[in-house]
Order: sequence, then C-alpha cells, then structure tokens
Amino acid sequence: MKRLTPIGLTLPLLLSTALAGGGTGRQEGMLDVNGAQIHFVSVGSGTPMLLLHGYPLSGELFARNRDALASAGYRVITIDHRGYGMSTAPADAPGDLQTYAKDALAVMDKLQVPKAIIGGMSMGGPITFEMYREAPERFLGMILIDTLANPAGIVEQNIWKGMAQKATMYGPQSLAPELLKQMLTGQTRMNRPGDARILTGIVSQASVAGDVAGAMVLANRPDSIPTLKTIKVPTLILEGLEDTVYPPEFSMKMQQNIAGSKLVIIPGAAHAAIFEKATAANKAIMEWGRSNSFR
Repeated sequence: MKRLTPIGLTLPLLLSTALAGGGTGRQEGMLDVNGAQIHFVSVGSGTPMLLLHGYPLSGELFARNRDALASAGYRVITIDHRGYGMSTAPADAPGDLQTYAKDALAVMDKLQVPKAIIGGMSMGGPITFEMYREAPERFLGMILIDTLANPAGIVEQNIWKGMAQKATMYGPQSLAPELLKQMLTGQTRMNRPGDARILTGIVSQASVAGDVAGAMVLANRPDSIPTLKTIKVPTLILEGLEDTVYPPEFSMKMQQNIAGSKLVIIPGAAHAAIFEKATAANKAIMEWGRSNSFR
C-alpha cells in the first residue's frame, strides 16, 4: 500500500543505529519494534516526554508542541502507532491495546529512555493507562489529553465499528469529514482552513488495517477508572472546552479520581485541543512541569 509523506515531515530519516544519546536537535527514524516498523521523532534534550497520538492520526499531531516544549528543557518524543503515519505493521498483527502499549515501551528502550513523562491524546489515553498498568516504574509523570478512563458504551461502540467499516469500504481519507467536525471547532474550520487540511492529510495517511484495529481498541477498551486511583505520579489533564467526543465532564471525573492531579480546560478548543490551541496547551504543560520540578 502506498504511504504518503506526512505534511511538514523532514526527510530523509536517520538510521536508528545512530540515534542513542541526547543532543538538542531533531532525530528521526524507523525502529524495528515487535515485528513492526515504528516511526519516531525526537526533539530536544532534557527530561524525556513521550506523546501518543489519537485515532486515526500520527505523531505529527504534536508538530506544534515539540519545538516549544523542547525549548523549555524537554526531550519530546512522538511516535506513529503501527499502521498510522509512516509506521507499518505485519498483516497478522495490525494492533491492539496491549500491542500499542508494548510498542511504546519498546521505543523507550530503543532510545535508551528508562523513564519519561508519558502523555496520550484520545486513543492515546487508554494506551497510556495500559502502559501504566504494565510498567508504572517507567513514568515520571502523566498527561491525559482529551481522553477518558470509561469503557465505551453501546452507542460509542457502534460509532467506532462504523468508522472501521467506512475505512474498509471507502479508504482512510473518508474518515476525515466525520472527524474534523469534532477535532476542530466551527470557528477554526471557518477561519483557519489550513488546520483542517493538515489534519486531513494526517488522517489520510493511515492504513485500512490500522484504522480498523484502532477503532476496535476504542470500541472494546477496558474500564480504566480503577486504574486512576493507583496513579502515583504527577498528572496533568488537558481538555478542550468544546470537545464533543469526550467532553469536560470526563476529564473532571478523572481529576477527582487521580490524587493530586491538575485539570486545565482550554477555551475555544475541541477534541484536538493540543493542535488547535497549541500555544495554550504548551503553556499549561510547561507551568505544570515547573510546579513539579521536572524543569
């Protein structure tokens, strides 16, 4: 299957064998992880921060966050989950919740990152919770972005199954119109059409198998509410005020169940708040980091 180059992505890729260590520049490459080829970008040096994208996006969701957070003293690492962006997966292992979590932990191993602040947007949230259940010692902190801990109800389950069916019948690009009206506010879609074009390009990159696998992860995700009370690391919850996919009520519930967590609601932002209002999101992350002595 032809894979498109992400908008704004710098090529050529660096060889993975030359990627260990710090440095203040950009590192980019493909890593052989659990039978898949996982694309990553690492920017900056300092406290590691691994950011996990949602469905059906890629690490380029965080293109407006990497440099700003790196300038504040973080090493920001983003990955494309298998089947998304530039990452690929074997036909017999397109992805599931446990596999996405194991992939992310393996990337940390490959990049010699024993601990990191780990953040997940939307589908990245359940992956982050699964990583915490698997290896809580790998967390310096946690960032939960427009996500939730609840399992999917029957209506939501069928929405995601419908997404899988549409991707199968009409291709990954067909999901963009369905999702953009929820990722971006109406004001942004009207006044900043370039944002919609960027996200459309990212959505169109996914493979059909990746879209189906991710949809099933969202439809069948476990109840992570019991996990919330076990989280012992500093936790930031970021939420777009106009998010209609997982509205602020879900973030408020997570904040109530994670001891010492901080909730920041971003006005004028929908489900892709980290992208749509990147400046506000970056400020919230940096202020939270300073308050917890990460930087």
